[in-house]
Amino acid sequence: MAITVTIRSLMDGKPDSERKTLEPILKTENLWKLYHAGKVEVPALRGVNFDVLPGESVAVMGPSGCGKSTLLYVIGGLAGASRGKVLVDGNDLTAMGDAERTKLRRSKIGFVFQRFNLLPTLTARGNIAIAQYIHGDGYDPHRFDVVTKMLGLEGRLHHRPSEMSGGEQQRVAIARAIINEPKILLADEPTGNLDTKNSDIVLEMLRRLNKDLGQTIVMITHNPETTTYFDRVVHMRDGIIVDGVPAD
Repeated sequence: MAITVTIRSLMDGKPDSERKTLEPILKTENLWKLYHAGKVEVPALRGVNFDVLPGESVAVMGPSGCGKSTLLYVIGGLAGASRGKVLVDGNDLTAMGDAERTKLRRSKIGFVFQRFNLLPTLTARGNIAIAQYIHGDGYDPHRFDVVTKMLGLEGRLHHRPSEMSGGEQQRVAIARAIINEPKILLADEPTGNLDTKNSDIVLEMLRRLNKDLGQTIVMITHNPETTTYFDRVVHMRDGIIVDGVPAD
């Protein structure tokens, strides 16, 4: 059974003709992901239809084992789909080979995880700038300054990860993820290793990135308190999306 989510348009109040021209930046069609335990097929995703509009922020919420992290990995191209489609900025991720999928990830998607995954020998500046060099466009000082100032990192750029708090490290990880202007930022429990104060700081930074820079964000979470920072909350259970409503 496929569950379809109704999207709350970011263009409320605009003429219908303008709303119709806004195409999803991310779209799944009857998306399935099956794992095998011996001869038994275990469905992690069961016919998920899911749209995200450009500039929208969406929190995907559900209990452990509901399939939300699997959904993020599949829409991010880190895991293959068993059936169905994933369209990212009009590109069919599920029809690509590994090399094409890697190229698309680098150009269209940024990732933030619960573990910060920073290089311990590099400073904050180095951890962020290296993503620009890997991307292939070289160091862009203007973009670097805009991102680091928005995330409040100007005074920590010469510090290594071991010299920073968990919240500061996560902000560096976010800066690294968005430094190349990805179409979509995917975040998997980004506050899971943080205390309440630092969690609030990181979530507020994500909200500012969305509202001030128009960054499209999809975040996986099990914590209902984090969802107030997002435009829309999608609930998952047993591999399906059971609803998708505007956040309070």
